[in-house]
Amino acid sequence: MNTALLILLILQLLSAGVVKLSGNGKAWTVAFISSLLSLAITVIMLIRLPLDNAFHYTTSFEWVKSLGITFSTGIDGLGGLMLLLTNGLIPLILLSACNRETEKASSYFSLIILMQFALNGVFTARDGFVFYVFWELALIPIWLICWMWGDKNSTRITLRFFIYTLTGSLFMLAAIIYMGIQSNDYSFSLDAFYKLKLSDSQQAFVFFCMMAAFAIKIPVFPFHSWQPDTYTDSPTQGTMLLSGIMLKMGLYGIIRWLIPVVPGAVDEYGHYIITLSVIGIVYGSLMALAQTDFKRMIAYSSIAHVGLITAGLFTLKAEAMQGGIVQMMAHGINVVGLFFIADILMHRMKTRNMKELGGLAHTQRWFSVFFLIILLGSVALPLTNGFIGEFMLFTGIYQYGVWTTVFAGLTVILGAVYMLRAYKAIMLGEKHGRNEQFQPLMKNETAVLVIISIIIFITGIYPSFILKFSGSIAGNIHNLIH
Repeated sequence: MNTALLILLILQLLSAGVVKLSGNGKAWTVAFISSLLSLAITVIMLIRLPLDNAFHYTTSFEWVKSLGITFSTGIDGLGGLMLLLTNGLIPLILLSACNRETEKASSYFSLIILMQFALNGVFTARDGFVFYVFWELALIPIWLICWMWGDKNSTRITLRFFIYTLTGSLFMLAAIIYMGIQSNDYSFSLDAFYKLKLSDSQQAFVFFCMMAAFAIKIPVFPFHSWQPDTYTDSPTQGTMLLSGIMLKMGLYGIIRWLIPVVPGAVDEYGHYIITLSVIGIVYGSLMALAQTDFKRMIAYSSIAHVGLITAGLFTLKAEAMQGGIVQMMAHGINVVGLFFIADILMHRMKTRNMKELGGLAHTQRWFSVFFLIILLGSVALPLTNGFIGEFMLFTGIYQYGVWTTVFAGLTVILGAVYMLRAYKAIMLGEKHGRNEQFQPLMKNETAVLVIISIIIFITGIYPSFILKFSGSIAGNIHNLIH
């Protein structure tokens, strides 16, 4: 048993408490140091991780023996990438909050670290009940962050978000309990779930219960209604956590806990999810096109981008599955960058209304360059991180159906339209009177934008690292269901 992963989880759980006890003045520093340690441990684990479709850095011990629940964790290529995304973005999310006045800072930053702990648990759990516990635990800190530090309508908006997510999670719990009962040795382990021989009706029950939780979290149309308001009214770091990492829980769940467990039901009902995902692509793109609030525009664009990933996964094509995993990584980086751009605009200009902005590129050239790089990654320009995954997704979707590809392709066309239009409205044209309020970028802001820009180009030009990890798991899942 290699304890590196267990040490990582314990470090994050203890760090959340230490951050809370450190006081408002030192909370950010302690949280940031903790996040860097987590990233260092993650990188070391990934360097040493064999890509043999087995789980490594495993921990397993009886938790609730009478119920057959084992605290079991480990990572393979997919889990490793999700850990890298989570523990790589958390330092950037914390860095974006540096030099910002934050009320009750010790509580705020401790909740972010607690969220990190829960997300790592979701991506490493190998027991269905443990997976559910971490899934629910991740809801608590993000709900508190969005409620306590959100805008004036946060109570109503976050309550809707909480109810939506909790309801979906209860359906998932019902499916997990049912599968545990059906297993030969009354086990909730992932291996036991993979070995289940369920009838068509049993698979259908599990499919719809599990998919209810995943569809809400992603979100898939029409389970998206909580998302635009929550993303818009939440504090920037809360929105980054939701969009950059938390929605990946649903996509990860589909790959790990749905497709290999009930492949028959996925084959039977997956086309419904593909249809809803394509509708979400068109709907999200058109709604983004109609927005004047830049942050709200990004929220709707996220519906379109993750709709494409979801559609690709349910084609059950190996290329699309691998492309979906690659695009999960790219979307996490790009959407965090875009929401940080929105935060910088709001912090300086006191508005995100694109009609009240313009001409910033005349005086803020570096800001305009970073904005353009992140935008190009989001619209999947070749040599950026968004291109590889999107190309593979469309390759797999085309094998599934030409007309599905035609409508899914609107995410590329309309995405370029609303993103470039936003850039033109904010950065180009005549100088706006508010531009005098725009102070030069601070060091922490420049650092975040530089790091994100470098990642966009490095993973776009040299994607072999991500392709190696994603290819191993995509091939394994494809073999399991065939």
